[in-house]
Amino acid sequence: MAQGSYNGRLSNVPDEGDEFRFSSDMSLEEVRDLQNKFCRERQWGQFHAPRNVLLAMVGEVGELSELFQWKGEVQRGLPEFSSEEKVQVGEEMADVLIYLCDLAEQCKIDLPQAVRDKFQKNAQKYPSGRVFGRSNKYNDYTEYKEEQAPVTLNRSREREEADGSE
Repeated sequence: MAQGSYNGRLSNVPDEGDEFRFSSDMSLEEVRDLQNKFCRERQWGQFHAPRNVLLAMVGEVGELSELFQWKGEVQRGLPEFSSEEKVQVGEEMADVLIYLCDLAEQCKIDLPQAVRDKFQKNAQKYPSGRVFGRSNKYNDYTEYKEEQAPVTLNRSREREEADGSE
């Protein structure tokens, strides 16, 4: 079994070396629905405008960051953290995810679809053959600059022609 735990319970995920998997018993839609019901039961919807939810999420990211502050470089699996600290990390991550799903609802963004779209876009910006083992931003790669240069030059020429300066 995996060594990860949340609230003292070991993960039900088989340990396959360094591989980690989430439990599959809750979808983002279920998270969104639970948060929606939780807020309705307390009449908190009036406070959940997109800006407010975003700021609450940022606050939770700050609380998560505090748990890592002054720890130095932290290893995968958080072996430097006590059991209590790992539970706190899980709780703060849960708060961030709950607010993110709430924000997606308030903005009417289909979060799973946005994630799929973003992965497709990133695959184009970061083809594995070009960026394998490198961590630069996509526009730092010479290959990217060469591919983009003709487009930039054409746009520049169009602007020059349009203003009559040639």
